[in-house]
Amino acid sequence: MRLGINGDLEHKSPEEWIRKIRAFGVRAAIAPMERDAPEDVKREYLRLARENDIVIGEVGIWKNVLDPVEERAKKAIAFAKEQLAFADEIGAGCCVNIAGAAGEIWDGYYPENYSRETYDRIVDVTREIIDAVKPVRTFFTLEPMYWMHPDSPDDYLQMIKDIDRPGFAVHMDYTNMITSFERYRNCEGFIRECFHKLGPYVKSVHAKDVVFKNAPPVCINEVLPGRGRVDFRLVFRLADELDRDMPVFAEHLSTLDEYEEAIRYMKGVWASVSQ
Repeated sequence: MRLGINGDLEHKSPEEWIRKIRAFGVRAAIAPMERDAPEDVKREYLRLARENDIVIGEVGIWKNVLDPVEERAKKAIAFAKEQLAFADEIGAGCCVNIAGAAGEIWDGYYPENYSRETYDRIVDVTREIIDAVKPVRTFFTLEPMYWMHPDSPDDYLQMIKDIDRPGFAVHMDYTNMITSFERYRNCEGFIRECFHKLGPYVKSVHAKDVVFKNAPPVCINEVLPGRGRVDFRLVFRLADELDRDMPVFAEHLSTLDEYEEAIRYMKGVWASVSQ
């Protein structure tokens, strides 16, 4: 596996970007350039990534393709197609979005998120995006979320079956599926279930930690890696068994100092696993 940083490394040039990547000592990154960057700039980023053995693991979308306002939904779907084509152009590991919400908050909870109509819409829109691009070097993936599809390994497997496209794969975020105290309590078993069931389809992993707040009602929060319940030795071992080049990203941290702490911890764990 390859540790990576899924954070905003502000930079003004490919050379500045690669210096920051080297400073973190990681071997995976999210796409450092925009889709509409000049072609020579794109080539320079890719050259530096290749020469420094950096895998571009993800291109993000982060739009609500299910927006109830039709015009906004159309724009989001068009953007998703453009981003998937961009990911295919640069050979990124995957292009990732969430399935979408049945309301105006792009990642919000609505009871309709779980209606049959919404599920069928997710299937249709995902097929439309993949069929429009026909990716050959990347995959379209959905990040699991707490209150929308897919929210469990079985839910994701059903979506793979129903979407029925070779260009559809899995973005592994086990933390986003730890949505009950039972899954938290049996964290190691649940993570094994995620990798066992979804492993053949996984193209990228978000490695995050969670902790239970000891007060009712049940509250499970993300924390810095090493400060919560997740066994990162297990996560890294399972990811490496899937693919020696699997991108495994630290993400959702507030500052570069937090990313430095997280990567330092994760490197220590990986060293103990890979000996």
